[in-house]
Amino acid sequence: MPKQTFEHAHSAHCESGVMSLLLSHHGLPLSEAMVFGLSNALMFAYIPFVKLGGMPLIAYRRMPKAIIKGLQKNLGLEMKMQTFSDPQKGSQALDALVAQGRIVGAQSSVFWLPYFPPEMRFHFNAHNLIVYGKEGDEYLVSDPVFETPVRCQEKALEKARFVKGVMSPKGLLYYPIKVPETIPYEIVIPKVIKKTAKAMLKTPVPVAGLSGIRALAKNIGKLAKKDRRYAKLFLGHIIRMQEEIGTGGAGFRFIYASFLQEAGTLLESSQLKEASQMMTLVGDQWREFALLIVKAIRSKKSQPIDFAALKNKLESVAAAEAEVYRKLLINFP
Repeated sequence: MPKQTFEHAHSAHCESGVMSLLLSHHGLPLSEAMVFGLSNALMFAYIPFVKLGGMPLIAYRRMPKAIIKGLQKNLGLEMKMQTFSDPQKGSQALDALVAQGRIVGAQSSVFWLPYFPPEMRFHFNAHNLIVYGKEGDEYLVSDPVFETPVRCQEKALEKARFVKGVMSPKGLLYYPIKVPETIPYEIVIPKVIKKTAKAMLKTPVPVAGLSGIRALAKNIGKLAKKDRRYAKLFLGHIIRMQEEIGTGGAGFRFIYASFLQEAGTLLESSQLKEASQMMTLVGDQWREFALLIVKAIRSKKSQPIDFAALKNKLESVAAAEAEVYRKLLINFP
């Protein structure tokens, strides 16, 4: 049964944070890390033919809504998900749900959420938040990337929910309608870990998994032949995708490391705990890679950018990730 009072909590990533809060509210307490791991959300994709702000899409996890859908598939969770073609009808639906006492997840655009500081706003249309009430013309919002609950005027949230462009939210609303009372971890955890490891190691798609990381590294090496301004824009785009949009590369690896640590405790597996430590070191390497890019972007015109060093660093990150997944598959063949 849902709790009578909704409790906000800060998290690292919006979609996993929202699902952790929704499920906990409905009687299934799951940490953000467990939500992320059990949904098979970890992934990498470098897709040159899909543009975001004129630059290739670089994703460090599966596409938006994959966490919601992954939990439905892996846990037997049932969610009600609605989109709308008419913003007014979308707002009316949200108001009706809130009036019923529903705690509702919603997809929105960061750029049009007025409670975000101006320096944090950019055109990212797959930001998730929770609406848990309304007072006057203001919604009571639990945005998991903020430490405390916030308020948002109804017109502002409507605009953020119905923005156009890549990954347009279309007013998406979602909430649980059937939540399992317990999870058979001894069955589910090996299954989801095996699936994630195989997807990263053995996907036949050349732009996904470890192949995608290596493809990005290869293209960084080719930047030496490109215009310097374009090269810096491309490198800056990598940083934004990795460290600012939806937690990014290092952050997702740290979350997955926490999942492996929790899984190791639940299954009493020292191997999973060791894999958790290895994945934490991978997250550290992603952060080191980001720092190298920042230094390259800030370099003066007279100072050449060492694209080969950036390429080699990213290839070493790929190699370190591969070791984690190989270890996991040894334990869960």
